[in-house]
Amino acid sequence: MTYTMKVAGLERELPLCKVSDELYIGAFVMFGDAELTVACAKALLDAVPTDSYDYMLTAEAKSIPLIHEMARQSGAKKYFIARKGSKVYMPDPIHVSVRSITTLRQQDLFLGSDDCALIRDKRILIVDDVISTGESLHALEELVRTAGGTVAGRAAVLAEGDALPRKDITYLAPLPVFNPDGTVKD
Repeated sequence: MTYTMKVAGLERELPLCKVSDELYIGAFVMFGDAELTVACAKALLDAVPTDSYDYMLTAEAKSIPLIHEMARQSGAKKYFIARKGSKVYMPDPIHVSVRSITTLRQQDLFLGSDDCALIRDKRILIVDDVISTGESLHALEELVRTAGGTVAGRAAVLAEGDALPRKDITYLAPLPVFNPDGTVKD
């Protein structure tokens, strides 16, 4: 089963993937789709005023091509990636725990103190490919606050499920959630 959607002027077929016996989601994966990544980055940059934030932040891994392309198109010289594990090159990392709809187990997100020093007293735009339950978003917000920054905005290519009615998220298109038979959940 697939779901056909249009985002940033492009049409894509999303395979439906089982999350639980009663819930399926459309798998939106930008990895390897340069055309989609470039178009979505431009559309998000058009939707978020460039003077509203100092830096962008995303979580590893699916949104890395998106944030990189947004930085390239906007001329940003630096962006941040919350890593899923502490790395030896991260001095004194901070971390928060998260469980997202696409991750079946709890994960930790890390930022090194060097990145935290740059985030301190800055306005941070959180960028993601899909916001659904808001758990990953909440973890990124907590990282920004712990680092001493301010969340200036939240931008995603798609919003699904619990994220759809939120007014604090800028997104390009809605993505419904699905029943096991492929019909859209009410």
